Amino acid sequence: MQSIGKLSAATGVKVPTIRYYEQVGLLPRPPRTQGNQRLYDRRAVARLSFIRHARDLGFPLEAVRELLGLSDHPDQSCAAADAIARRQLQEVNARIQRLTALRDELERMLRQCACGTIGECRVIEVLGDHDQCQGSHAGGAD
Repeated sequence: MQSIGKLSAATGVKVPTIRYYEQVGLLPRPPRTQGNQRLYDRRAVARLSFIRHARDLGFPLEAVRELLGLSDHPDQSCAAADAIARRQLQEVNARIQRLTALRDELERMLRQCACGTIGECRVIEVLGDHDQCQGSHAGGAD
């Protein structure tokens, strides 16, 4: 059994995040000592490592919750887990397409810049008039 600080060190997940995962039900609330200190066992380490890895791969919390639920039933078909991973892959591919469009537009703006004055700056001009952009790159930072 280990404290929340040791669990944090073992998994690389910050203490406030561990507490949050407990609050939202991704991580079961651990037993406590008489001094009210949380104590985590190896199953908590494994579960938190699973959560962290899923989050590192960009899975949203609801998908992590679904995957954890599936992992609790090892005899089930893995079709549901595959579908969740497939959805995440589609989201990653869509994000890559948006980032590629952003990169291309930024490169185009910089190529067209004559490095003169701000009054003649192509970067400032394009940022001020979205119609001057070549492609659609909406959906970036809102």
